[in-house]
Amino acid sequence: MAAFDDRTIADALTAIAFDRDGLVPAVAQQHDTGEVLMVAWMNRAAIEASLREGQAVYWSRSRLRLWRKGETSGQTQRLVGFSIDCDGDTLLLAVDQTGVACHTGRRSCFFRRLGPGGLETVLEVVTDPDALYRRRD
Repeated sequence: MAAFDDRTIADALTAIAFDRDGLVPAVAQQHDTGEVLMVAWMNRAAIEASLREGQAVYWSRSRLRLWRKGETSGQTQRLVGFSIDCDGDTLLLAVDQTGVACHTGRRSCFFRRLGPGGLETVLEVVTDPDALYRRRD
């Protein structure tokens, strides 16, 4: 996805209905398979950075700062498409995911499914999270 100019970014931002904290949920989906990878939050600055850089940038509610997907793990998301839902209150990012999307080391954050016996794990760990984030406990 090519970087967008200021006018195009401004047009997108006016179509988005941010919540009272200035955030909007963003669903990241693998562009070629349709696999839902994760949900995160974006603010104006995260959207602007994503559209300028062509990489997924989110707002980290725990760190209270912008978070470039993969900045510590190397598991990046190249932005392929950017869509706004009908109400303007949810974003859909079509991405090309490098490696795993989930901090648990799984491809997707949606690795648990409710079945007749309760929650079932449907995706196994692909990459050890300690190695992924270089933890040295």
